[in-house]
Amino acid sequence: MSTRTFTLFVLFLLFVPLRLWAAVSFEEARAAYLPSDAILVDRDGRLLHELRVDEKSRRLPWVSLDRVSPAVVAAVLHAEDKRFFEHGGVDWRALGDAAVDTLIRGAPRGASTVTMQVAAMLDPTLEAQGPRRSLVQKLRQIQAAREFEERWTKRQILEAYLNLSTFRGEIVGLAAATDALFGKEPAGIDLREAALLAALLRGPNAVPAVVARRACAVAASTDCAAFDRLASTALAGPPRIHQRAVLAPHLARSALSRDARRVATTLDANVQAHVLEALTQQIIALGGRQVRDAAALVLDNATGHVVAYAGNAPRGGSAPYVDGVKALRQAGSTLKPFLYAQAIEDQLLTAASLLDDSAANLVTPGGLYVPQNYDHEFRGSVSVRTALSSSLNVPAVRALMLVGPEAFVDRLRGFGFDALVESGDHYGYSLALGSAEVSLWQLTNAYRALANGGAWSPARWQPGPMPKSVRVADPASAWVVADILADRGARSVGFGLENPLATRFWSAVKTGTSKDMRDNWCVGFSRRYTVGVWVGNFDGSPMQDVSGVSGAAPAWLDIMQFLHAQEPRSGAPARPADVVTQKVRYVPEIEPERDEWFLKGTEMSEVAVKAVRSGAGRILYPANGVILAVDPDIPDAVQRVQFRASGAGAGAQWWLDGTALSETGPVVSWAPRSGRFELALVEADGSVLDRVRFEVRGTRKSP
Repeated sequence: MSTRTFTLFVLFLLFVPLRLWAAVSFEEARAAYLPSDAILVDRDGRLLHELRVDEKSRRLPWVSLDRVSPAVVAAVLHAEDKRFFEHGGVDWRALGDAAVDTLIRGAPRGASTVTMQVAAMLDPTLEAQGPRRSLVQKLRQIQAAREFEERWTKRQILEAYLNLSTFRGEIVGLAAATDALFGKEPAGIDLREAALLAALLRGPNAVPAVVARRACAVAASTDCAAFDRLASTALAGPPRIHQRAVLAPHLARSALSRDARRVATTLDANVQAHVLEALTQQIIALGGRQVRDAAALVLDNATGHVVAYAGNAPRGGSAPYVDGVKALRQAGSTLKPFLYAQAIEDQLLTAASLLDDSAANLVTPGGLYVPQNYDHEFRGSVSVRTALSSSLNVPAVRALMLVGPEAFVDRLRGFGFDALVESGDHYGYSLALGSAEVSLWQLTNAYRALANGGAWSPARWQPGPMPKSVRVADPASAWVVADILADRGARSVGFGLENPLATRFWSAVKTGTSKDMRDNWCVGFSRRYTVGVWVGNFDGSPMQDVSGVSGAAPAWLDIMQFLHAQEPRSGAPARPADVVTQKVRYVPEIEPERDEWFLKGTEMSEVAVKAVRSGAGRILYPANGVILAVDPDIPDAVQRVQFRASGAGAGAQWWLDGTALSETGPVVSWAPRSGRFELALVEADGSVLDRVRFEVRGTRKSP
């Protein structure tokens, strides 16, 4: 095609009243622009975390022209469109020169103005299918540029161009380019950096030497060596965007996506940052003890809003992508408050009741269970207050024997522990010591229910209507247990007077350590907040000599103190009307006389321990709770169960289901039959020395 023919064809298409393209508005173009990162914001709209959700290109938020360095504007227009503010979308002089070079001199070159390039960026049909656009595409691009100039201002066109242009590799937009190449905002770009950016527009993937040469020409500089140095530094390796906020990676990965690019949360960015720092510092403090991971959750008691959510410390070692808030781990002693609250509510125990802290051998379906205290010592008779606040294990097991494993499992499910899917018999008495697996999310929210007087509602990290609460425990028993957990004096029996569980304000707290020191917990609440902390290793490896007090508690204390920095006088929750006080004394004085709290109707003024002579009788066999099986192949005359006792006096007698057996002595034989039985060892004066329950299953065979 000759130059004359080409020119006439262009003029004809430009002046016929035909619209080939309808330009979108500036507002529509800006609204359609999406950064490659989705963002998580806190309750006040502050940025918590940004997460890439578009893998095709890398874009930061749209930047307005008034936030762009004038040096960038000057360099880009000098390189791409010198007469931008003079033409109406098409630079006819440049277009004519390009046509001459293309058709006569055989040296193809473009003549697209900034406006024409914006039109092509916004309309995929104008993108070149090969090295250059077709003639029809070029003409449509010209038509579109003219329409843009009619509807958009020059500043809007230039702003769109800077935000939609590709600068290097997958980097799209000026904000992403200045961050990736120079670690700066667009407003902070100097003359040399601006020239380098302008040079990249012509060849985004050119080698550094070529980019430097073009940048030197754009700047009309005589010091091209400076541009070589700048290009070799800025363009070394793949460009990388610096994340603006990385405060909540685990929550962000579960909440953000291409369809959810801006998600509001109930978190507080300041609290979140402090929680992460507290976990980091605690892991550092535990250096050399094989501790690499930690997680924390902060809840607002009244609303259930998540104030902070840390799935792991920022530099978590063994598995940084595991969400420690939702991961299931063994609960350790952290379930004991729910057990004692249930026993107090059912009036099986009071805070003043005594439990036996001595060696116990319990037969379970899984074998012999021998609970031990953390320090491997026994304290004899201890009150419920002492047993819970000092986290004694054996008394907790005896409390579970009163409540029953099945009833306790049902109660825990009411508190939101939905991971407990097995029966009470499956967990057995070890459930009192936390053999079941729970998550930090479940555990912290369950303690929040205790803080709220036994009213449970789901915790939530997104704003919305407050869900209805469900009454899962009696307010009076929940209050008494909270009072025990806040009792520093009672806690000193197990932890000493100086420990990291003591705050400057009222707080109730419990620690826990799972088997082989694989999990550390510290969970507690003030009147306003509930905080849960877990410390351990997600790969399951044990820690070295780290308990809940030394592992999780220091971070818990740090977080609690931060939360109450502005309200250090946070007081205890209001006492329910059906909780009364009564002075209690112990006979003998195994614990000091004190004022104790009781559910109305369960008060007692004196708790006496019956004097028992040394070597008092005990039933050795069968063990309490054992299940015996009848062997159908053994004749009745031969098959027997031997009841064994030790320490009983000469007049002691065996009683089975309320009936005295004819045979006496430390060992008697009994012909088994199917059913459930209660066996008692009774002194001559009628006092019961020991009592066990057992079951016999199977059918006897006649001889």
